[in-house]
Amino acid sequence: MSRPACKAKYHEDKETMTLDWRVCSRARLARDARFDGKFFIGVLTTGIYCRPICRSRTSKERNVRYFPSAAAAAEAGFRPCLRCCPECSPGSPAWAGTQNTVSRALRLISETGLEEGGIEALAERLGIGSRHLRRLFLRHLGATPSAVAQTRRLHFAKKLIDGSALPMTEIAFAAGFGSVRRFNAAIRDVYHRTPTQIRSLAQKISRQPENQYLFHLHFRPPYDWKRMLEFLAVYATPGVETAEGGYFRRSIRLNKDHGYFEVSLDASRNALSVQVQIGEPGSLFSIIERIRAMFDLDADWPTIARTLETDPALGPQITFHPGLRVPGCWNGFEFATRAILGQQTDTDTAKTLAGRMVSAFGLPFCPANGLTHLFPTPEILANADLGSIGLRRPEAEAIRALAHAVHNGPIRFEKVTDSNALLGRLAELSGITECTTQWAALRALREPDAFPSADRQLARVLGLENSSEFEQRSLRWRPWRAYAAIYLSTFASEIRARGNESLSSTGKEVLAGNTVLKARIPAAARRAHRA
Repeated sequence: MSRPACKAKYHEDKETMTLDWRVCSRARLARDARFDGKFFIGVLTTGIYCRPICRSRTSKERNVRYFPSAAAAAEAGFRPCLRCCPECSPGSPAWAGTQNTVSRALRLISETGLEEGGIEALAERLGIGSRHLRRLFLRHLGATPSAVAQTRRLHFAKKLIDGSALPMTEIAFAAGFGSVRRFNAAIRDVYHRTPTQIRSLAQKISRQPENQYLFHLHFRPPYDWKRMLEFLAVYATPGVETAEGGYFRRSIRLNKDHGYFEVSLDASRNALSVQVQIGEPGSLFSIIERIRAMFDLDADWPTIARTLETDPALGPQITFHPGLRVPGCWNGFEFATRAILGQQTDTDTAKTLAGRMVSAFGLPFCPANGLTHLFPTPEILANADLGSIGLRRPEAEAIRALAHAVHNGPIRFEKVTDSNALLGRLAELSGITECTTQWAALRALREPDAFPSADRQLARVLGLENSSEFEQRSLRWRPWRAYAAIYLSTFASEIRARGNESLSSTGKEVLAGNTVLKARIPAAARRAHRA
């Protein structure tokens, strides 16, 4: 596309752009990794769009344009840079932090693309008109829903071309193109090269064992991988998940196919290395999207930190332990089942019961690094004799009720358009507590503002006994209350210690004769208070 056409397209749609070019310019010149994926740079002299961290020669300011998403840059006529690979950038956080229509639409696109009826069907599921949905996407992302879905497919196809030895036919279907002809045409149109030419330009592909695929999923630093792994280790289901030695592994089932994945940190790339073994490559797109969500790779840490660091209890933790993310889960039904097991018992006992459940009712899995089973399906648990593994009657009945509801359809954790409605149906099931539904919103539905105000243990970290007081205190953390909950859970002992120290030293007054003397505040407490 010629340079004037690129410029004209930008001006035509510029009313939808909300980026501050001064901030973008500083981040571009500094190649600041914290802004990777938050915007993209279109270079008028080349017709290429890049990530802020691109190592290519820096262009003059008058020759660049800024876009809030890769799809917006593609819509303006720019093609992806083959050096910085925009397909590898973290997802845009432009819509994050609210339970809005755009975030729900993007979740549905990541699960199914637009294969099930196109934009009209997507808008109908969201309860709005297709024209209004298009306007919302243009306002937040600078591109239409179809352009966003198309860009995601292309980016995923590019990853497979560069990093796998899959035949192009299988890549076409794995990326959701439906036909090789459409795949070839889309790649040529966007990259101005054939898929084979792109593969020849990539670095030498390291040969993976059959049915194994390697991905590097990038994030914006900082990312506290150590604490993420520790959190997942506490709640890991024996036989299904392991979190040790710097690795997280779990068995998976998707579209009647099963396998496993392994995740580790690649700090040099600001990425997680993900090894997937699955028999059907057509499932890879869905698997990678789930893993991205599970490890919260698209979070915008500076924005979250600015809200939470103003709280006197959370501020020091945000400063000393930056980059903690919200651990998601692979499967909502599995998470809710595990949560029920822990409602009336401690974590270790709940883990033991989960291991027994998996051994008794899960599908045996070829052993691989501690993975021995697939988690039982709702169909199996709906009629299972859970008392045989030592489960109390109330929890057994609650799990069977949940399994029946998921198997028969009233409750679905996939393709969710109304989180509140789903949580309402979950709360109606006998034996499921309010705390469980709140944690399900946080970890299974990945709502950034979900908050478990009914969790008494979490409330006591701040010295609160009343859930209404806890809810009121949490309002200052909106719209990032889920992150506050994870900090309270992870650093409970540190927050309690600081709270006790503050009570005993920062506000104490001592009467000496007729003079009121302030108690001396230790230096460490003063620093914590300032932070």
